[in-house]
Amino acid sequence: MSFRLAAYAVCIEDGRVLLAHWAGPKGERCWTLPGGKVEHGEDPFDAVIREVAEETGYDGVVERLLGVDSRVIPAADRRLPGLPEHQNVGIFYRVGITGGRLRPEPNGETAESVWTPIPDVTRLRRSSLVDVGLALAQTLPVTGHVDPVPVGGLIRH
Repeated sequence: MSFRLAAYAVCIEDGRVLLAHWAGPKGERCWTLPGGKVEHGEDPFDAVIREVAEETGYDGVVERLLGVDSRVIPAADRRLPGLPEHQNVGIFYRVGITGGRLRPEPNGETAESVWTPIPDVTRLRRSSLVDVGLALAQTLPVTGHVDPVPVGGLIRH
């Protein structure tokens, strides 16, 4: 089984959420939250701010920890055939934008980032991470844990 620790930003302003349009190596695209892998020795708190800057061009500040999500993606559901089962542990933070300018990620996998009205999110082809992040931001569970979100239809891992 492969493993990844990642930090994700839930940026909400005026009823809109900041989403990143991920463009995969095989031309696959879906909407996700700004964020990504925590590098070896890096604090997830710092990683989420780095990822926001890299992917969107914005400067941000962590406002609060929202929660942690752990999900196992079976080998059969992985994007590329032959990959092993994978566990992703995501740490979700509420992040406020403090400056910078919205732009595409230079030489990266984020084709664009946009502010999306929250009611419009359900119509997008998106990562389940978006649903988890929004659920955490909207419910603020004391435990920092939400029930598993369904994966299917417009939602992708």
